[in-house]
Amino acid sequence: MSQPARLTALPTPVRDPFTDRWPLASTVADRERGPLPHGSPGAVLRRASEVLGEPRIPSTGVGESAALDLIAGLLDENGIDLSHPHAAAHLQPPVLQVAVDADALASASNASMDTYDSGPATLAIEQWVVKALAGLAGFGPEADGVLTPGGSISNLLAVLIARDSAGAAAGVDVRRNGLGGLVQPVVFCSELAHFSVQRACAALGLGESAAITIPSDENFRMRTDVLADELAKPGRTPVAVVATAGTTDFGSIDPIAEVAALARAHGAWVHVDAAYGFGALFSERLAPLLAELPLADSVTLDLHKIGWQPAATSVLLVADRTRFSAFDRSVDYLNPADDIDSGLDGLLGRSLQTTRRPDAVKVATTLTAYGRSGLGTMLDTCHELAHAAAARVVADSNLELLAPVTLTTVLFRVAGQGLEASAADALQGEVRRRLLTSGRVLIGRTKLPARGGRPAAVALKLTLLNPNATATDIEDLLDQVVATGLDVLTGEGAA
Repeated sequence: MSQPARLTALPTPVRDPFTDRWPLASTVADRERGPLPHGSPGAVLRRASEVLGEPRIPSTGVGESAALDLIAGLLDENGIDLSHPHAAAHLQPPVLQVAVDADALASASNASMDTYDSGPATLAIEQWVVKALAGLAGFGPEADGVLTPGGSISNLLAVLIARDSAGAAAGVDVRRNGLGGLVQPVVFCSELAHFSVQRACAALGLGESAAITIPSDENFRMRTDVLADELAKPGRTPVAVVATAGTTDFGSIDPIAEVAALARAHGAWVHVDAAYGFGALFSERLAPLLAELPLADSVTLDLHKIGWQPAATSVLLVADRTRFSAFDRSVDYLNPADDIDSGLDGLLGRSLQTTRRPDAVKVATTLTAYGRSGLGTMLDTCHELAHAAAARVVADSNLELLAPVTLTTVLFRVAGQGLEASAADALQGEVRRRLLTSGRVLIGRTKLPARGGRPAAVALKLTLLNPNATATDIEDLLDQVVATGLDVLTGEGAA
């Protein structure tokens, strides 16, 4: 393999004036170790289990301080360190310390979002957060939303609302009477959409086969010509079309305006899964990528991706708050009608949950602390780093870039010149496993769909969401990828 190319240095972003770094939280005190503990998965899990001892609740506890020390030590020695600059596998960023502190406040309050008397201040905080995010999305004053335990649940709620809307349009009360009155209800999404769309269809009685996948083009965006053909097929009820704004692997953004026009022409709900991409709106530079977002009926966003919040911090936004009406409940022991009339209602009618923790506390604290510009600077830093990493891959004959950078992901391969397709795929998997078990480098893997006569292929992936990582850090990471690839090709090191 040839000598690796070098990254050019990036300008230093604006950071904490006292530390010259963004204040990110970590449970790992040992700064010499990598993002993961060294060893095979079995060995690491055994070590962690041995720290805990026999799996039974002790008759007598060891005390608070000793218990905290025990768990802290376990996380330090055997846990993940997302603040390490070589942690670049998933849409799982390090989190801001202020969000962790605020989350502790939320936990200490033990408030719930279902009724006024379960936590009045936190109700106001969630409503403030929802209105602020709806405004950022470009929605009008009729918009509303709810925080959920993850993007999969946000997508589930969106498809649920769409299902009920399709039923109402057909004169069928599907919530009360089931799907029998609907003719083959279907949901359309890109082949690159998150698998939670299929899960939502299964959970809502539509069946996974109701999720009709539309192929993507050479830029990994939904093909609207195929969508138009599928929508026009008779004998089906189009419930929703789900566009993706920030696909998991490519960061690509479907043509929302075209999708919305086609969907509405057939009476279908327009949902945009922007779990990854919504954070682009924090950046003045990247916000134009989501200029068409206001055309959606509903939007999923995850602030535990771009937003640097502790998981889970997802939000479902709807352009019209009356769409939540199907969730309305008046329950004698929670929110009887006369209490609702007196202003004692909560947010029970926004969610499938009853008890729901006040996750908006950490969001409101972070938005207040950093503002749009602070979070935008963090994202711009990660975006620039992704472009620099891609440039290094292009310049290095040992590596191959597989897709252009849109947000913060970089899809590439160890070149493996002369290898058959199956051997080249095996090379990628082995490189990743060796790096992972070494504990030094944590990168992702996925599969590139077939394109232009090229078969589907296993790919390596960087997901760069650490604003404290530098060009030098990513340079070192890619050096280790190249070196490990050489070891695999020459038969050195672990099998």
